Order: sequence, then C-alpha cells, then structure tokens
Amino acid sequence: MEVNNSAVAILGDETLKHIAQELLQSVRNSATIDWTIKESVQSALRRNIRRILRLHGYPPDLQEKAVETVITQAKMLAEDLVKNDKTTEQ
Repeated sequence: MEVNNSAVAILGDETLKHIAQELLQSVRNSATIDWTIKESVQSALRRNIRRILRLHGYPPDLQEKAVETVITQAKMLAEDLVKNDKTTEQ
C-alpha cells in the first residue's frame, strides 16, 4: 500500500501496518484463478478494501486512491506469481 504522509500522521505506522496485513489477507482470500479479469471479483475486493480502510479510520478523501493502489499492487503480485510458476516449471 502506498504510504501517504497525512495517513501516517493520522493513523500512525502500527495502524497502517495492521491495515496492510488485513488488506493482504483479503486479497489472498479473494484471489481466484482469473480474478484479474473478472469484474465481479474485483468489485467485491474493492468493497472489502474500503471496509477495512473505514474500519481503521483511514482518511475518507484518500480512500479511493488507496483502493486503486491496492488493486494495482495485487494485480502486479499475481503477474509475478504466474511468471515465477512458469520459470519453476521449466
């Protein structure tokens, strides 16, 4: 998750670390084989991300950017996992 100075000032490093752990778990639980192309799965993941951010008091004006950042990072992680699997198979 992207570190935002105002979010750090409001929430503190430990809370942001906890949020990041929850987000990672949520992404892992939501990830299916083709989740990166299924809009319904991505929509559910966005809802979960927003819920986690609200639960921890993440600044509302920064939430949408954080949601998109998490989705983008999750897609990059998924791509890396696929690449590593293909390398391992060879």
